[in-house]
Amino acid sequence: MELEEYLAVPYKLIMESFEGPDGDWLRRASYPELPGCDVEGLWAVDVVEALEQLRVQLITERFQHHEYIPVPRPPLKSHAPVLDKNRLGFAKYLLEQGKISEG
Repeated sequence: MELEEYLAVPYKLIMESFEGPDGDWLRRASYPELPGCDVEGLWAVDVVEALEQLRVQLITERFQHHEYIPVPRPPLKSHAPVLDKNRLGFAKYLLEQGKISEG
């Protein structure tokens, strides 16, 4: 498989909220089928952005080092557009204005 095919593999994303040690509510997102791919943070949108960056980084590094990359299902023929800063910024704005909720 080529790198682009590995990057198009759809992994299950798990997102959860939890109370941190100081009482703040945090978000944790992970791709459990891709070991080492999990991120924690305050805002769900930021956590998903960081998780996606980590997914690409992990897969790219494993590909370059000829290491095993899990492929739990076939790559998508076409994939959703990449979440860029403008799209994520707009989603964050909608959250802050109360137009949408994280739940």
